[in-house]
Amino acid sequence: MIPPGKTIGVLGGGQLGRMFAQAAHTLGYRVHVFEPQAGSPAAAVADLATSASYEDTAALEKFAGGCDVVTYEFENIPSGPLAAVARLAPLHPGAQVLHVCQNRQREKAWLKANGIPHIAYAEALDGDIAPAVAAVGLPCVIKTADFGYDGKGQMKLETEADVAKAAATFRGRRCVVERWCRFRCELSAIVARSSAGETRAFPIAENIHTHHILDFSLVPARIPESAATAAQRWAADIAARLGVVGLLAVEFFLTADGELLVNELAPRPHNSGHWSIDGCETSQFEQHVRAVCGLPLGGVSVREPTVMVNILGDAWQWQDGRATAVPAWEVILAASRAKLHLYGKTEPRPGRKMGHFTVRDASIEAAFQRAQALQARLVR
Repeated sequence: MIPPGKTIGVLGGGQLGRMFAQAAHTLGYRVHVFEPQAGSPAAAVADLATSASYEDTAALEKFAGGCDVVTYEFENIPSGPLAAVARLAPLHPGAQVLHVCQNRQREKAWLKANGIPHIAYAEALDGDIAPAVAAVGLPCVIKTADFGYDGKGQMKLETEADVAKAAATFRGRRCVVERWCRFRCELSAIVARSSAGETRAFPIAENIHTHHILDFSLVPARIPESAATAAQRWAADIAARLGVVGLLAVEFFLTADGELLVNELAPRPHNSGHWSIDGCETSQFEQHVRAVCGLPLGGVSVREPTVMVNILGDAWQWQDGRATAVPAWEVILAASRAKLHLYGKTEPRPGRKMGHFTVRDASIEAAFQRAQALQARLVR
């Protein structure tokens, strides 16, 4: 066990690192953030912050040498230099987990090799997508193997004209081509696993996306109990097979006939788990602290049905490409059983995640209706 009072290192300085640091401070830990860009949201609340490239081995070694354990808050970190970190401090989840999950090609291959239900796909090397499209059929989705999130680096293909356009767009890039999935809803299962093998799965979140970016997460998900239980079991099984110590988020599609298909894996706290700060016995961030430090895992009972709503830069008033007015924060602050969380980002941009709010109520439908109404009033 790494007891309170020790230092946790965090690779990455975004909002996930910020909320992790806040949870770690509550339990009495110190936090050292390593992030290439100065003035990051996580650095603003950390005890220490290092601004250096992830490829700067000397800086990484100095950082790791002052930490008792190290974790990360997003996947787009080169896995190679992490060997320097792991030699000096425990790294959770391990570099091999990151290596699999940060690349769609390797992730899909791992799912296939381990018999995990997933969407049919084919690999497209160097942008030669025609054979892969032929293998899975139209419609389909092409996704870059690396650096994809919030719909970036992907395109839906419905016609042969789309195939030709995609071939030009993705030329020279490693991609996967997935069969189009007509799903009933999108779900996420977040599971914590300790080094001792203790596992605790959070209640399943039902996720609603707008323009490929998560808009709402509803907990409990409006799905049959059997599907929720199966998703939790799959998530725990995947975490065990990968050897995860920390958190793993597993995104699923639930098809019309009740089949669960794994879409993506994320070995870290997840946007769809933000509801847990206000709506769960233990937040995903506190649970991640507990898991990587070897503490007993916390309970995951839902306090009350909860909806999380992302706040994007689009909520600001814009004129001639400039943000001219902030959102109507008072709308959220005045609402009962609503909580506002802002990430300390100084520059709003359309599509950029600036914060979130949660709404709790006696039923998930009531919470969802109130959340939608508050979201509509947020823009002045």
